[in-house]
Amino acid sequence: MQDGLSLWRDVADDLSRRFELATTVVDLPGKQLKIVHPRSADTLISEEEFLRDERLPYWAEIWPAARALAGHVLSLPGAGKRCLELGSGLGLVSLAALRAGYDVIATDYYAEALEFTRFNAALNGLRVPQTRLVDWRAYPSDLHSMDLILAADVLYETQLSPLVVAAIDRSLSPGGLALVADPARGSAERFWSDCQQWNLAVSRNLSVTVNTEHLPIEVRLYEIRRANSE
Repeated sequence: MQDGLSLWRDVADDLSRRFELATTVVDLPGKQLKIVHPRSADTLISEEEFLRDERLPYWAEIWPAARALAGHVLSLPGAGKRCLELGSGLGLVSLAALRAGYDVIATDYYAEALEFTRFNAALNGLRVPQTRLVDWRAYPSDLHSMDLILAADVLYETQLSPLVVAAIDRSLSPGGLALVADPARGSAERFWSDCQQWNLAVSRNLSVTVNTEHLPIEVRLYEIRRANSE
Protein backbone atom coordinates (compact mmCIF):
# COMPACT_ATOMS: atom_id res chain seq x y z
CA MET A 1 0.00 0.00 0.00
CA GLN A 2 1.28 3.47 -0.86
CA ASP A 3 1.95 5.92 1.92
CA GLY A 4 0.41 9.38 1.71
CA LEU A 5 3.54 11.08 0.42
CA SER A 6 4.14 8.66 -2.45
CA LEU A 7 0.45 8.77 -3.36
CA TRP A 8 0.54 12.54 -3.82
CA ARG A 9 3.78 12.29 -5.73
CA ASP A 10 1.98 9.99 -8.13
CA VAL A 11 -0.85 12.51 -8.40
CA ALA A 12 1.64 15.28 -9.12
CA ASP A 13 3.29 13.16 -11.81
CA ASP A 14 -0.10 12.43 -13.37
CA LEU A 15 -1.09 16.11 -13.42
CA SER A 16 2.26 17.11 -14.91
CA ARG A 17 1.81 14.57 -17.71
CA ARG A 18 -1.61 15.98 -18.60
CA PHE A 19 -1.02 19.70 -18.01
CA GLU A 20 1.79 22.20 -18.25
CA LEU A 21 1.80 23.27 -14.60
CA ALA A 22 2.65 26.46 -12.77
CA THR A 23 2.54 27.41 -9.08
CA THR A 24 1.18 30.70 -7.75
CA VAL A 25 1.66 31.81 -4.16
CA VAL A 26 -1.50 33.62 -3.06
CA ASP A 27 -1.02 36.14 -0.27
CA LEU A 28 -3.95 36.24 2.13
CA PRO A 29 -4.27 38.06 5.46
CA GLY A 30 -1.66 36.43 7.68
CA LYS A 31 -1.32 33.42 5.39
CA GLN A 32 0.09 32.25 2.08
CA LEU A 33 -1.34 29.39 0.06
CA LYS A 34 0.41 27.67 -2.84
CA ILE A 35 -1.89 26.93 -5.76
CA VAL A 36 -0.77 24.60 -8.53
CA HIS A 37 -2.65 25.23 -11.77
CA PRO A 38 -2.41 24.83 -15.54
CA ARG A 39 0.03 27.42 -16.86
CA SER A 40 -2.46 28.68 -19.44
CA ALA A 41 -6.21 28.10 -19.29
CA ASP A 42 -6.48 29.11 -22.96
CA THR A 43 -4.64 25.96 -24.03
CA LEU A 44 -7.40 23.87 -22.42
CA ILE A 45 -10.20 25.27 -24.58
CA SER A 46 -11.89 22.51 -26.54
CA GLU A 47 -14.15 23.44 -29.43
CA GLU A 48 -15.78 20.03 -29.19
CA GLU A 49 -16.64 20.48 -25.50
CA PHE A 50 -17.89 24.01 -26.09
CA LEU A 51 -20.18 22.92 -28.90
CA ARG A 52 -21.49 20.03 -26.80
CA ASP A 53 -22.07 21.85 -23.52
CA GLU A 54 -20.63 25.38 -23.81
CA ARG A 55 -17.78 24.28 -21.56
CA LEU A 56 -14.89 26.67 -21.06
CA PRO A 57 -12.00 26.06 -18.62
CA TYR A 58 -12.85 28.87 -16.19
CA TRP A 59 -11.86 26.49 -13.40
CA ALA A 60 -8.18 26.76 -14.35
CA GLU A 61 -7.77 30.44 -13.38
CA ILE A 62 -7.20 32.04 -9.97
CA TRP A 63 -9.91 34.70 -10.13
CA PRO A 64 -9.86 37.95 -8.11
CA ALA A 65 -13.21 37.03 -6.53
CA ALA A 66 -11.69 33.81 -5.19
CA ARG A 67 -8.80 35.73 -3.66
CA ALA A 68 -11.20 38.17 -1.98
CA LEU A 69 -13.50 35.47 -0.66
CA ALA A 70 -10.63 33.29 0.58
CA GLY A 71 -9.20 36.19 2.55
CA HIS A 72 -12.57 36.85 4.17
CA VAL A 73 -13.22 33.20 5.00
CA LEU A 74 -9.93 32.91 6.89
CA SER A 75 -11.37 35.23 9.56
CA LEU A 76 -14.44 33.07 10.22
CA PRO A 77 -14.72 30.59 13.12
CA GLY A 78 -15.22 27.28 11.36
CA ALA A 79 -14.56 24.65 14.00
CA GLY A 80 -17.28 22.01 14.01
CA LYS A 81 -19.18 23.59 11.11
CA ARG A 82 -20.01 22.28 7.65
CA CYS A 83 -19.05 24.22 4.53
CA LEU A 84 -19.97 23.75 0.88
CA GLU A 85 -18.26 25.48 -2.02
CA LEU A 86 -20.15 25.88 -5.27
CA GLY A 87 -17.66 25.91 -8.14
CA SER A 88 -14.39 25.25 -6.34
CA GLY A 89 -12.13 25.65 -9.36
CA LEU A 90 -8.52 25.21 -8.23
CA GLY A 91 -9.61 25.09 -4.59
CA LEU A 92 -8.36 28.40 -3.17
CA VAL A 93 -11.59 29.23 -1.31
CA SER A 94 -12.06 25.69 -0.05
CA LEU A 95 -8.47 25.70 1.22
CA ALA A 96 -9.15 28.90 3.15
CA ALA A 97 -12.25 27.31 4.68
CA LEU A 98 -10.22 24.24 5.66
CA ARG A 99 -7.64 26.52 7.25
CA ALA A 100 -10.44 28.23 9.20
CA GLY A 101 -11.50 24.85 10.59
CA TYR A 102 -14.55 24.01 8.47
CA ASP A 103 -15.47 20.51 7.34
CA VAL A 104 -15.50 21.22 3.60
CA ILE A 105 -17.26 19.70 0.63
CA ALA A 106 -15.87 21.19 -2.59
CA THR A 107 -18.03 20.86 -5.70
CA ASP A 108 -17.46 21.69 -9.34
CA TYR A 109 -18.78 20.90 -12.81
CA TYR A 110 -15.33 19.76 -13.95
CA ALA A 111 -13.57 16.66 -12.64
CA GLU A 112 -10.19 18.27 -13.33
CA ALA A 113 -11.04 21.13 -10.96
CA LEU A 114 -11.69 18.68 -8.15
CA GLU A 115 -8.38 16.92 -8.84
CA PHE A 116 -6.53 20.22 -8.42
CA THR A 117 -8.57 21.10 -5.32
CA ARG A 118 -7.57 17.85 -3.62
CA PHE A 119 -3.95 18.15 -4.69
CA ASN A 120 -3.66 21.78 -3.57
CA ALA A 121 -5.09 20.92 -0.16
CA ALA A 122 -2.45 18.21 0.28
CA LEU A 123 0.27 20.52 -1.04
CA ASN A 124 -0.56 23.04 1.69
CA GLY A 125 -0.60 20.44 4.46
CA LEU A 126 -4.38 20.58 4.85
CA ARG A 127 -6.85 17.78 5.29
CA VAL A 128 -8.07 16.84 1.83
CA PRO A 129 -11.72 17.91 1.49
CA GLN A 130 -14.58 15.82 0.27
CA THR A 131 -15.25 16.57 -3.39
CA ARG A 132 -18.35 16.12 -5.52
CA LEU A 133 -18.94 16.50 -9.24
CA VAL A 134 -22.12 18.58 -9.37
CA ASP A 135 -24.24 19.92 -12.21
CA TRP A 136 -26.46 22.71 -10.86
CA ARG A 137 -29.13 21.77 -13.40
CA ALA A 138 -29.48 18.38 -11.68
CA TYR A 139 -28.62 19.37 -8.13
CA PRO A 140 -28.20 16.45 -5.68
CA SER A 141 -30.71 16.15 -2.85
CA ASP A 142 -28.20 15.09 -0.20
CA LEU A 143 -26.19 18.34 -0.08
CA HIS A 144 -28.12 20.01 2.72
CA SER A 145 -27.79 21.48 6.23
CA MET A 146 -24.66 23.49 5.46
CA ASP A 147 -23.56 26.14 7.96
CA LEU A 148 -21.61 28.01 5.29
CA ILE A 149 -21.93 28.08 1.51
CA LEU A 150 -19.25 29.77 -0.58
CA ALA A 151 -19.23 30.79 -4.23
CA ALA A 152 -16.73 33.01 -6.07
CA ASP A 153 -17.45 34.53 -9.49
CA VAL A 154 -20.23 32.10 -10.38
CA LEU A 155 -22.61 34.72 -11.81
CA TYR A 156 -20.70 35.34 -15.04
CA GLU A 157 -23.77 34.46 -17.13
CA THR A 158 -27.28 35.72 -16.36
CA GLN A 159 -28.87 32.27 -16.61
CA LEU A 160 -26.64 30.97 -13.82
CA SER A 161 -28.20 33.18 -11.15
CA PRO A 162 -31.38 31.14 -10.54
CA LEU A 163 -29.33 27.93 -10.48
CA VAL A 164 -26.98 29.35 -7.85
CA VAL A 165 -29.89 30.64 -5.77
CA ALA A 166 -31.70 27.29 -5.98
CA ALA A 167 -28.52 25.50 -4.86
CA ILE A 168 -28.15 27.84 -1.89
CA ASP A 169 -31.79 27.33 -0.95
CA ARG A 170 -31.40 23.56 -1.17
CA SER A 171 -28.20 23.38 0.87
CA LEU A 172 -28.31 26.18 3.45
CA SER A 173 -29.17 25.28 7.03
CA PRO A 174 -31.92 27.35 8.74
CA GLY A 175 -29.37 29.54 10.52
CA GLY A 176 -26.64 29.25 7.91
CA LEU A 177 -24.79 31.85 5.88
CA ALA A 178 -23.90 31.95 2.19
CA LEU A 179 -21.17 34.21 0.88
CA VAL A 180 -21.08 35.03 -2.82
CA ALA A 181 -18.16 37.03 -4.23
CA ASP A 182 -18.69 38.84 -7.52
CA PRO A 183 -16.46 41.34 -9.40
CA ALA A 184 -19.36 43.69 -10.19
CA ARG A 185 -20.46 41.83 -13.30
CA GLY A 186 -23.60 43.15 -14.96
CA SER A 187 -24.94 39.61 -15.15
CA ALA A 188 -25.07 39.53 -11.34
CA GLU A 189 -27.85 42.13 -11.16
CA ARG A 190 -30.52 39.45 -11.40
CA PHE A 191 -29.16 37.76 -8.28
CA TRP A 192 -30.97 40.07 -5.85
CA SER A 193 -34.43 39.45 -7.32
CA ASP A 194 -33.82 35.71 -7.62
CA CYS A 195 -32.91 35.57 -3.92
CA GLN A 196 -36.14 37.38 -3.00
CA GLN A 197 -38.19 34.84 -4.96
CA TRP A 198 -36.57 32.05 -2.93
CA ASN A 199 -37.17 33.88 0.38
CA LEU A 200 -33.48 34.54 0.84
CA ALA A 201 -32.27 37.83 2.28
CA VAL A 202 -29.19 39.26 0.62
CA SER A 203 -27.07 42.19 1.70
CA ARG A 204 -23.86 43.64 0.36
CA ASN A 205 -21.45 42.92 3.15
CA LEU A 206 -18.31 44.67 1.94
CA SER A 207 -16.15 45.46 -1.04
CA VAL A 208 -12.59 44.21 -1.39
CA THR A 209 -10.06 45.59 -3.83
CA VAL A 210 -7.84 42.92 -5.34
CA ASN A 211 -4.71 44.04 -7.17
CA THR A 212 -4.09 42.12 -10.38
CA GLU A 213 -1.34 42.34 -12.98
CA HIS A 214 -3.39 44.75 -15.06
CA LEU A 215 -5.56 46.84 -12.72
CA PRO A 216 -7.28 46.77 -9.32
CA ILE A 217 -10.56 44.83 -9.28
CA GLU A 218 -13.38 45.64 -6.86
CA VAL A 219 -15.00 42.45 -5.58
CA ARG A 220 -18.35 42.60 -3.80
CA LEU A 221 -19.07 40.11 -1.04
CA TYR A 222 -22.75 39.36 -0.53
CA GLU A 223 -24.20 37.73 2.58
CA ILE A 224 -27.25 35.54 2.05
CA ARG A 225 -29.44 34.14 4.80
CA ARG A 226 -32.92 32.72 4.97
CA ALA A 227 -35.27 35.66 5.32
CA ASN A 228 -37.05 34.16 8.32
CA SER A 229 -33.77 33.58 10.18
CA GLU A 230 -32.83 37.25 10.60
